[in-house]
Amino acid sequence: MGFQPAPAFAAGSVAAAEWPLCHVRLQDDARFPWLVLIPRVEGAVELEDLGAEQRAALMEETVRAGALVRRLGTVEKLNVGAIGNVTAQLHVHVVGRRRDDGLWPDPVWGRGPAVAYEAKERARLLEVVAAG
Repeated sequence: MGFQPAPAFAAGSVAAAEWPLCHVRLQDDARFPWLVLIPRVEGAVELEDLGAEQRAALMEETVRAGALVRRLGTVEKLNVGAIGNVTAQLHVHVVGRRRDDGLWPDPVWGRGPAVAYEAKERARLLEVVAAG
């Protein structure tokens, strides 16, 4: 069967790229520039489920995602988290925050309804991610 992102990701994000380790998704929430990295390792739930080389690759891809998130929108601070309480499959959120984003300084998870991107803007952001 091979790697598949958990079905829950399809509800709030869009496939954006395939990197050496991770399947990359754009979170479909115009309130925040936000990427989700999902290591293509079947059964991975925790960081300890990755080998040492995979963990190093995940860190490099997380830094790469942070640089891209800064290109997707105005960002003062990056929030990075691998929480997984709702969707257990190992994944890392890289979220761009700014002091005027409406939820600052609180976390973004589970806070208000997402605001979907307009189709043209979503397509533009997907191009940025694909090129990055």
